[in-house]
Amino acid sequence: MSEPAEDIRSPRQKIAELLQAGTYNQIRNLMEAFRPADIAALLRSSPPKERAIIWSLLTDEQQSEILQQVDEEIIADLLTGKSAEEIASVLDNVADDDMIDILQHLPDTMTQQILQSMDANDRSRVESLLSYPEDAAGGLMDTDTISVRPRVTLDVVLRYLRRHAELPAGTDCIYVVSASNEYLGMLPLTKLLVTDPSLTVREMMITDVEPIPVSMPESEVAAIFERYDLVSAPVVDESGRLVGRITIDDVVDVIIDEADHSLLGMAGLADDEDTFAPILKTARSRAFWLGANLITAFIASSVINIFEDTIAKVVALAILMPIVASMGGVAGSQTLTLVIRAMAMGDLEVGNQRWLLTRELAVGALNGIFWALIVAAAAGFVFHDVLLGAIIATALVINMITAALAGSLLPSILRSINIDPAIAGTVVLTTVTDVVGFMSFLGLATLFYA
Repeated sequence: MSEPAEDIRSPRQKIAELLQAGTYNQIRNLMEAFRPADIAALLRSSPPKERAIIWSLLTDEQQSEILQQVDEEIIADLLTGKSAEEIASVLDNVADDDMIDILQHLPDTMTQQILQSMDANDRSRVESLLSYPEDAAGGLMDTDTISVRPRVTLDVVLRYLRRHAELPAGTDCIYVVSASNEYLGMLPLTKLLVTDPSLTVREMMITDVEPIPVSMPESEVAAIFERYDLVSAPVVDESGRLVGRITIDDVVDVIIDEADHSLLGMAGLADDEDTFAPILKTARSRAFWLGANLITAFIASSVINIFEDTIAKVVALAILMPIVASMGGVAGSQTLTLVIRAMAMGDLEVGNQRWLLTRELAVGALNGIFWALIVAAAAGFVFHDVLLGAIIATALVINMITAALAGSLLPSILRSINIDPAIAGTVVLTTVTDVVGFMSFLGLATLFYA
């Protein structure tokens, strides 16, 4: 007797079929075998209607665990329809750093109602955390830490730890503080477990890990974790007092968010774009940069209009124009992406910016000359006009050098006026390369063919 065929359907496919059949109890039973992260991924990949049904089938305890895993852009949709008391109940078992992330993505009125439904101690703690900027160390940190004094022995520390039902998630070290809670150092658990318990914390603690200021931008926090291979790091206030810790799982989220921001920003999309957001919401979020792009297209078109008579006399110009603009656009995008990446990683500084600019200008010139020769030969052969080939070659070199210059300088210029280069850089760069490309090509053609 043959064995039954293995079910190779993904959880997403199984849930979709059960939703279509309306067998909600089977869905509930199936999801009990899923881990919270798997259900969070399922919610992210589900259209709004299915997402709402799946969410409604989960218990408050499951929802608490899943909210710590789910993407920020769908949090508000998941909690729509719940009262402030119900949301507060769901958030009761959520870690402080995750709770702050969730509250920051809810409407302000709803956040205030949730805070009012908390007891005084919880409300005071959460409000103090909400006072920190979302993109700073204070917005990332968790206040659930374990700290000890330097004078106690390791045996005392071990007995103190055994009194806890469990240690905070991601605990790899214990923080050492003074009587006034000033950060002094850290005691790694690996040292604690293998060292003579009669030694004191002061003798075994390490002090070479600098604490993270509560106001440090999250991008700098991520860079520190990457540079020193940290699993967790202490966070201190302006007075050097320990106020919390940041763990690697929070930093991974920052890295993913920054990657999403750069990738989506290049296409003019918000970094909180929900793949399965409703039609009107998606259309509204994309309209602004489409409008900005339309304005830049009008600017480029107006340049072409200036040379209308020349194009009418030499029709080949209309055929060759897109080549100059396109080559400049691609070359500029390569430089722009490289520079934005270097800025995000903290590699680009005043001391090395000039070297990078010189390098990119040289690369733009070399590539411009190489491809200009090829395009000139092709244009001269096809249109039987050596002069036309020389004109497009010259315009191509000019535009590719301009593209390298613009791609190198635009990120710093845009950031200096508080505009995100990842979002606006591509639009501005395209305008520059189009205008310079058309102006140089058609201007030279007008000069020589007039």
